[in-house]
This record gives sequence, C-alpha cells and structure tokens, in this order.
Amino acid sequence: MNREIVVSEALDLLDEVGLDTVSTRRLAKRLGVEQPSLYWYFRTKKDLLAAMAEAAMAPHATAPLPTSDDDWCDWFLDNTRSFRRTLLMRRDGARLHAGSTPAGDLDRVRHKMDFLVGSGVPERDAQMAMLTAGRFTVGSVLEEQADAGSGDDSGLQVDMPVIDHESAFEAGLALILGGLVHRAAMGGASPRES
Repeated sequence: MNREIVVSEALDLLDEVGLDTVSTRRLAKRLGVEQPSLYWYFRTKKDLLAAMAEAAMAPHATAPLPTSDDDWCDWFLDNTRSFRRTLLMRRDGARLHAGSTPAGDLDRVRHKMDFLVGSGVPERDAQMAMLTAGRFTVGSVLEEQADAGSGDDSGLQVDMPVIDHESAFEAGLALILGGLVHRAAMGGASPRES
C-alpha cells in the first residue's frame, strides 16, 4: 500500500457512496487494513480530502497550457469547460473541490494568468475573470450534481421549465466572457471611469 493507492481507493469510495459517507473507517475496511494505518499516509481526514481533491483534478491539471498562438477567448472557454468536465467526472466532485487550494498547480495558474495578460487582458481583470469563472463553474456543477442525486421532479410546478444544466452553464460562461472582452477592450476601465 502507498499514498497513491489510498487516494485512488478513496476516490472510488467517493464515487460509490458520496462525500457525506466517505470515512477513514470505510476506507480502511475497503483497503483491508486497520484504520490507524491510514495515518501513516494522512494525518487527518482533511489531509486525505485535500489529496483526493488534487487527484480528482488531474485531468484538468494536465491539460495543455495556452500558447501565444491561442486565441485568448477560445482558450478561456476551453479552460473553463475542461474544469467543469473534470468536476463532473466524480460524484460530489464540486463539493470535494470547493475550498481546496491548488498548491501544486501554482505554476500552471501563473502561466494562464501571464497568457491572458500577454493577450491584452488587464491583470486585475484576468485575475477576477479566472476567479469568477472558477467559482461559477463550481456552483454550476454543485447544482447539477445535487439535481442528479435527487431524482425527484414531483415538486416542480407545471409551468416551471426543466433546467438544462449544460445550456445554463454555457449561457453563464458566455456572459462572463462577454464582460471580460468588454473590459479588455476598455483597457480595464469601468464604464463609470471612461
């Protein structure tokens, strides 16, 4: 047994039982070990959850970084969609990720920020757009995964439209990008400042 096996099994357990039911006791039973042996790899459940969140983000964290040849708008959309797809790969992926810090991903984040700034997006706007898109994505996936778990549409009013999560996500993402394009065209000045 090693740290990677523990994390992999923990993610499989997450997919089977959901975040609320993941416990070190269940994980130890799954691994065929005594619960205290897990502390060799993770001192606390919080440490285990952080490692799970980092591992769950691997598909997004290993996606190609933008190059100077990329259109920044297309890249911004693709990057945010990649983040969404990755969160959706795991049961309760948004809840697992929420509040985590991409400590091992800081060089990638810096590269992405440098790319946006180098493409003409004011630095503060690039920071806020990345933060906004990330939080919007986590919230969208959180809602989508909560809906997937309920399976009960009986409480909906007859005139209440069914939510197409992907279309709603794309519409919100387009609004975020539209605002960023507008701000970049203005050089970062707010409409009241110009």
